[in-house]
Amino acid sequence: MIGGTDMGKNYVQLKKEAVRLRRRGLSYNVIRKNVGVSKSTLSVWLKQILLKPEQQKRLYTKQIQILSRGSKSQKERRAREVEGILQKAILEISTPLSQDTYRLMGAALYWGEGSKGKRFQLTNSDPAMIVFMVHWIKEVLGIPPASLKARLNIYPQQSEKAIKRFWSDLTHIPLENFGKSYIKPLSTGYKKNNLYYGTMRVEIPKSADLQHRIQGWIRAALKEVVHEIEHVELKWRILKDVARPVNIKNNPPIA
Repeated sequence: MIGGTDMGKNYVQLKKEAVRLRRRGLSYNVIRKNVGVSKSTLSVWLKQILLKPEQQKRLYTKQIQILSRGSKSQKERRAREVEGILQKAILEISTPLSQDTYRLMGAALYWGEGSKGKRFQLTNSDPAMIVFMVHWIKEVLGIPPASLKARLNIYPQQSEKAIKRFWSDLTHIPLENFGKSYIKPLSTGYKKNNLYYGTMRVEIPKSADLQHRIQGWIRAALKEVVHEIEHVELKWRILKDVARPVNIKNNPPIA
């Protein structure tokens, strides 16, 4: 580096050196490192110096490469951070899970993702979740995969037969237990996520009582907050005094 960082710099010589380096096509950052002055000072010194087209192209290409590497390195650094968080969290869980923990984990998943109708139905696109629930149904409810029903929700461009075989291999639910698939209509909208395996619905036939049993497990896990919920609901019971909305489509106005 020419010169130092003290007040005794020979700015005449520094400017000459900066001009020489700029005429060679070097960037402000490189020049700043060599002459030891601020970028704003270089802007004043060098604003009249025009670069040759090939020099401009080279600096532009280099800048794009730096930006590209910066974005990639940020993603890689964040990926390492996330992996570190995941590994630390894994160590926070003792396995194998206790029987109560395992039972309540499946019940909670059903609470969030399962149907609230008259039978046990759970729909999801995540293979890990579907496989966990099929195992859970077998271990906790005593119902083997061969007794389960299944149904797919896929797009018309997908292979229904191949996806059925995929889910059957994964869950061991027999192919003959798969009902008619629902084929979604084509959409012109942009979809962020590709559901390569479609969406899978697992069903336990004649399972109304089982569903109530699971709701009982959930209620037991929530018993410490039920009183608080009931107290607040009583305070705001006026919110339930609202008339049901009228379906205008099915109830045309009377002439």
